[in-house]
Amino acid sequence: MPRDHRPSKSIRVLLAEDQGLMRGALALLLGMEPDMQVVAKVAAGDAIVDAALTYRPDVALLDIELPGMSGLDAAAELRDQVPDCRVLILTTFGRPGYLRRAMEAGAAGFLVKDGPVEELAACIRRVLTGETVIDPALAAAALSAGPNPLTARECEVLKASADGATVADIADRLHLSESTVRNYLSSAIGKTGTRNRMEAVRAARQQGWL
Repeated sequence: MPRDHRPSKSIRVLLAEDQGLMRGALALLLGMEPDMQVVAKVAAGDAIVDAALTYRPDVALLDIELPGMSGLDAAAELRDQVPDCRVLILTTFGRPGYLRRAMEAGAAGFLVKDGPVEELAACIRRVLTGETVIDPALAAAALSAGPNPLTARECEVLKASADGATVADIADRLHLSESTVRNYLSSAIGKTGTRNRMEAVRAARQQGWL
């Protein structure tokens, strides 16, 4: 049986969202729930762990695309540094690859932002009983999409090339030889079925692999 994560008092929530309007609205709506209290609001991914260590939330609601650090990377750090905090990924982008990465990072749930706040509140309560909560349509899409075919190094090289950097720039940034960078890029292009590295970056992002 899963461990019971329910708090003895009101549920303490940390909210990480870079859009101020969305962050404020979610905090207001969740604060209206009789058993919930938003104890911390942050706008950047690299502020999440510090806020969690300070405020000790029961649940962290994390957007994925945040400045400084992604919500997925922050989820992995929370798992290591604040293990009693359950993580719910809440995102606009329901990409299959994101779901897989969220689960690998130890997230307890993955939801898209278009649902009603009552459903979000119910999911927060569910993860505190040890459940894993995943948007059903996204779960089905992830199963049909299959695993990420790119290696960690291929993903790293694609990310480094996303801003139009040259092969020499990427090699210098990642401490690799230029021939090694070309090999990784060629492999990533082949695996994504695209014609060049910029198309490969777009395709990988659409799948949530980057």
